[in-house]
Amino acid sequence: MVTLEPVQVGNYILVGVEVKLPKTTLLSISTSRGYIMCGALDIGLLNETLSDRQIIAARAVGVRTLPQLLAAPLESVTIEAEKLGIVPGMTGAEALLLMV
Repeated sequence: MVTLEPVQVGNYILVGVEVKLPKTTLLSISTSRGYIMCGALDIGLLNETLSDRQIIAARAVGVRTLPQLLAAPLESVTIEAEKLGIVPGMTGAEALLLMV
């Protein structure tokens, strides 16, 4: 099952996506410029194989809900996200505010 829901971060309404799969759930919250995602996101792939796409993204691990994704410290970020000031350790919500 796929669920889309509005997620408020600051004064912005963003798009939250939850994909329920067998034994796991994929989570993401996106802006028009970038997104944060659960541990399924492969930052290495985005930085290396897909580097020409200049993807702004960040990953948090150990999260099971969209509110947890917002509150969790980021484990890793893409090179393009770093250029915006997004760094590991900041919360998902803090990163999203830099992506809007």
